[in-house]
Amino acid sequence: MDLENFETQKWIDLAIQYGLKIIGAIVIWIIGSWIIGKLLKAVNKIMAKGDYDISLQKFLLNLIRWTLKIILVIVVLGTVGVETTSFAAMLAAVGLAIGMALQGSLGNFAGGVLIMIFKPIKIGDYIEAQGESGTVKEIEIFTTKLTTPDNKEVIIPNGALSNGNITNYSTQDTRRVDFTFGVGYDSDIKKTKDVIFNVINSHPLVLKDPATAVNVSELADSSINFFTRVWVKKEDYWTVKFDIMEQTKEALDAAGIDIPYPHQVEIHKQG
Repeated sequence: MDLENFETQKWIDLAIQYGLKIIGAIVIWIIGSWIIGKLLKAVNKIMAKGDYDISLQKFLLNLIRWTLKIILVIVVLGTVGVETTSFAAMLAAVGLAIGMALQGSLGNFAGGVLIMIFKPIKIGDYIEAQGESGTVKEIEIFTTKLTTPDNKEVIIPNGALSNGNITNYSTQDTRRVDFTFGVGYDSDIKKTKDVIFNVINSHPLVLKDPATAVNVSELADSSINFFTRVWVKKEDYWTVKFDIMEQTKEALDAAGIDIPYPHQVEIHKQG
């Protein structure tokens, strides 16, 4: 066999050797991905039957998915011929370097774990945090997604979310709606309170317990201010707030009770 034929045969052997490895790696990747999908579905079913919190379900599924895919990548690389021990060492070194560069991301991961453990929020809660407010749509490994009332998506890093103040409007079954109504100084206090009470007591969504309160809260510069508190189911908050505001204005007008507002006085100079 001459040199040229020897080189040709050598390349053919290498192509067959590595071609088979590549084909094997592709097959392992396809089968592995299929198995991961089946495992994730099985885990999801188990957690659904176990009545796990939906936020915890999605968080754990994301964590399991990424862990299994990293393992699958290592197996595929080993099939191709990459030394897995060397790869693991390289992965550890790269992981350390990435960890140093992405300390914020690690903090966000830790924040996600804390949110899962202490459960200050869950999917479906309406919250206010980091200057944003909205309904919790998804709690991921690094971030939490909110949907605002005007249907915008807000993404908040879990590190900042777990370390900051969170106002959760969904944890209690009831909420208090506060109003301040101002009337003129010529108005009768008892009559004004009766009008406000009548509006509130006639609203079907206002709860009887805790009791409604209507009190004079301030003698302001141009009005007597009545601080009014009513209790409602959390899902009725905005309906009651808008209804009571509108109906109280109409009732005060009908009763002849003045609601003061700024007046502009035009002064004419005589020349």
